[in-house]
Amino acid sequence: MRFTVLAIGKIKEQYLRDAISDYSKRLSRFAQIEVIELPEGKSVKEEGESQLKRLPEKAYIVALDLAGKEIDSPKLAGLIDKTATDGYSHICFVIGGAEGISPEITDRADFRFCMSKLTFTHQMARFILFEQLYRAEKIINNEAYHK
Repeated sequence: MRFTVLAIGKIKEQYLRDAISDYSKRLSRFAQIEVIELPEGKSVKEEGESQLKRLPEKAYIVALDLAGKEIDSPKLAGLIDKTATDGYSHICFVIGGAEGISPEITDRADFRFCMSKLTFTHQMARFILFEQLYRAEKIINNEAYHK
């Protein structure tokens, strides 16, 4: 499996960069990982347009969207496993900027994923996503992971 995280903005805090790097290393045993960081735009629309241009071809697109569907960790693992069964070898997770994600991205997405009804910074969302992807791969591979 290949995961791309297409995100607006850079991770500024060192502790978050370290945590994401740790989970990225753990996850790399299960999947290839690519992070594409795009600059913050003047508007959500501008950010969405830049993200649309960078969406990988033939990838299953998951938009992190507060209005999306909330699922638990086992269901996220099931979604990842099902996309592989359906013939996708690449999943792209799209994270909007500080003002949210553009309708152009959510309209294009194959799945709209709400990690929580709580509001996280887009930087924290990236860390949580990496941890959840690692957890999902552990579930898919029937490996123990703390609950």
